[in-house]
Amino acid sequence: MKARSRTTITVDRELLDEAQGMTGRISASETIDHALRELLKAERLRRDIAAYEAIPPTVDEVALAQVSAPFGDLADETDWEATYADQA
Repeated sequence: MKARSRTTITVDRELLDEAQGMTGRISASETIDHALRELLKAERLRRDIAAYEAIPPTVDEVALAQVSAPFGDLADETDWEATYADQA
């Protein structure tokens, strides 16, 4: 378990209560920890996207994006749900 420290913060109680209700978290600390984890995840994703957008795709990458898989062979009359019903 990571080290935790006690911190005093001022929060909008209505926002905290709403977040607790939406996430099912029991305590304010749990809710804030969850919110911070989600914020960090979103920020990392935003930065990754910005980094990828900063470099134009190569000719090979553009060509690969335009390739479509041959899905025609999947368009048959097979009832896959019935075929695998015993595995559900």
